[in-house]
Amino acid sequence: MSTAYFSFHGRLNYFLQRDQKEKQIHVDFRGMQSIKHLAESFGVPHLEIGQVQVNGREDALNTIAQDGDRIEVHPIQNGCPIEPRFLLDCHLGRLAAHLRMLGFDCLYQNDYDDSNMAEIVQHDERILLSRDRRLLMRKVILYGYCLRSLDPLEQLMEVVQRFELKAKVQPFHRCLRCNHPLEMVDKDVILDRLEPLTKKYFDEFHICPNCGQIYWKGSHYERMQQVLTKLKGGEV
Repeated sequence: MSTAYFSFHGRLNYFLQRDQKEKQIHVDFRGMQSIKHLAESFGVPHLEIGQVQVNGREDALNTIAQDGDRIEVHPIQNGCPIEPRFLLDCHLGRLAAHLRMLGFDCLYQNDYDDSNMAEIVQHDERILLSRDRRLLMRKVILYGYCLRSLDPLEQLMEVVQRFELKAKVQPFHRCLRCNHPLEMVDKDVILDRLEPLTKKYFDEFHICPNCGQIYWKGSHYERMQQVLTKLKGGEV
């Protein structure tokens, strides 16, 4: 039997049990076990991990742990080396709409299972957003984030901060229903689809060429503007 001693830093403590937080903790193991495997045995998904130090020297997550190793595990830095294109699990429909409202490409269906999502992120190079730690621990998933909050607006702030998205926001650029980029459309072209008050008070319209949804700067737009103002001020 071998023993390794772990210290998890910063936001990684979120994943630990209460009596493990901010402490050096040990794990006993047999055979050849990677640091990744042992770290995940504490509930910490590998894609949340950044720098790893073993016995005071920088090392890799796939390093095989040795008896007596003292391992320092730091959270991954904010940002992401790939384009911010997301895949959201079936419990995150409102977050998907908020991210699309900011202009980000978000795949979401309420019938995706874990195997579907693992295959999509592997072949489509997307960032997986989920609260399911076991899903995020799948080896094929390279980029992702475990959401802490249950509130969709707080989740939005988490994602914006974690992936440094503020400078990449393009509001009202994408269909909230199907994720397709919007196009401007002349009012005359869609006049027969508009309610009387909409015809009277609004002149600028966008349409989704994929699903036909029409958008204009009504009450929904005003609510989303309020979200954007809070987001830019870091208040969400």
